[in-house]
Amino acid sequence: MTMWARHRNLTAKALAPLILVGSAIAPSAAVAEPIPGSGCRVFPASNIWNTRIDALPVHELSDTWLRSASAGSTNLHPDFGPPSYGLPFDVVGRRHPKAHVRFTYAAESDPGPYPFDARTPVEGGSDRHVLIVERGTCRLYELFAASWNSGDPRAGSGAVFDLDSNRLRRDGWTSADAAGLPILPGLVRWDEVKAGSITHAIRFTVSCTTDAYVWPARHEAGVNDPGCPPMGARFRLKATFALDGFSPRARTILRAMQRYGLMLADNGSNWYFQGTRDAHWGNQLLDQLKTVPASAFEAVDVSGCMVDADSGRADCPA
Repeated sequence: MTMWARHRNLTAKALAPLILVGSAIAPSAAVAEPIPGSGCRVFPASNIWNTRIDALPVHELSDTWLRSASAGSTNLHPDFGPPSYGLPFDVVGRRHPKAHVRFTYAAESDPGPYPFDARTPVEGGSDRHVLIVERGTCRLYELFAASWNSGDPRAGSGAVFDLDSNRLRRDGWTSADAAGLPILPGLVRWDEVKAGSITHAIRFTVSCTTDAYVWPARHEAGVNDPGCPPMGARFRLKATFALDGFSPRARTILRAMQRYGLMLADNGSNWYFQGTRDAHWGNQLLDQLKTVPASAFEAVDVSGCMVDADSGRADCPA
């Protein structure tokens, strides 16, 4: 993940004039289900992660961004599944021992300490993310390129989020993710799919991002190509895409993509969206999701929802 490039913040007006589209559904906020075992909800109901975007205008650069991500020849791809593929997360108590982590990119990392130890689950592959929720305080600790290192813990970067707050990271700072966003709030979780309701945006990747970011992202890791979308860009599955023929659990995920959309959080394979590591995922569900063409999506202009550039609180126009 090349998250360390020069950053440049573009205002919503500079990047995206509005193109209004009609809809009978007004944008609204919801509260996602608590993270299992924690009692913690993922950000306030007013947060942009938890805000419906199905009535918001299509972004002026939607077609351009779709072309850059090969939407005409690519399908949606769940970046999780059996037997143990996906991002693990841990829930610990507030008395769990904490460790000081040495960061490669300390200047943009929260110093911690972090409730990280030799038993903490670490994502496989090169990114080696660690996601930890602390019960009681509802703090979310996230690490990138983490290693316990025989008791001398190291990581590329680290970020701590208050799940009860709308506060964003410092402008220009990365997190454990290239966009400076939290990871866990954007993951598809099995408990939500089983319950039949996902009420938040879902994180995803594309291979090319421009060297800019838009609210609520705080960091870029892209190239000087204005045809590529910026970190933080929001996309949604078109309302005209029929969900008939999909299983109830597939419809739960696709309905969330229509109502809450996808949020661009990192560089990676085009149209890969992420979920938690869970033994319940089955190939039948995932194979259905892989049939959805990326051309069925459109970029959305969420600039009118921003209340404060340093806050994730959203107040979208009706």
